[in-house]
Amino acid sequence: MAETLRPKRGGFLRPFGAAVFIRDYLMGLGSRYGADDIDPQVGAPQTDIHQAYKSALLRAIALDQATAAEEETAAQEGRAISPERIEELAAEFLARIPLKFSRMRYHSFLTYFRNMKALGWVEPTGETEPSSIQDSYPDAPARTYYRLTAAGRGVGEPEINDPVTALYGYTREQRSARRRRYQRLP
Repeated sequence: MAETLRPKRGGFLRPFGAAVFIRDYLMGLGSRYGADDIDPQVGAPQTDIHQAYKSALLRAIALDQATAAEEETAAQEGRAISPERIEELAAEFLARIPLKFSRMRYHSFLTYFRNMKALGWVEPTGETEPSSIQDSYPDAPARTYYRLTAAGRGVGEPEINDPVTALYGYTREQRSARRRRYQRLP
């Protein structure tokens, strides 16, 4: 019997995880998520990967909301579901979703990406391009391009879904605040 994969109470409910997206995006499979495909040998800078991830998350969330709204409306009106109406609703919902809605802030993304680098799944290609912040600030560091390593392409689903456990060996239960015992001070 097949069992659906659901997180225990709490946790993030996302259509796809950051590490899975990073792996697929750097493999040149960004079109799976509605993002542009890149050349896997050239790679992409972290900022571009983060922006593509946020955009893909927002599109997926808007599509889920539009599908649910159309299913409910079609059931109330006693008609078939219209894919064209779902696309229209998805565009409306996408325009209304705030950019900070998807919860993956840039610093969190950098931490996730650092874990993938520490595991040897991602490596710099050696290609860089200049970057600037604003006119009155000093020069920003160059944007470094990253690509997947052979280990990154061959990583299994359990490891890619939880790189922290793969890196440090701590299970989610060991990292959970609920399992810690706190002592009350007198």
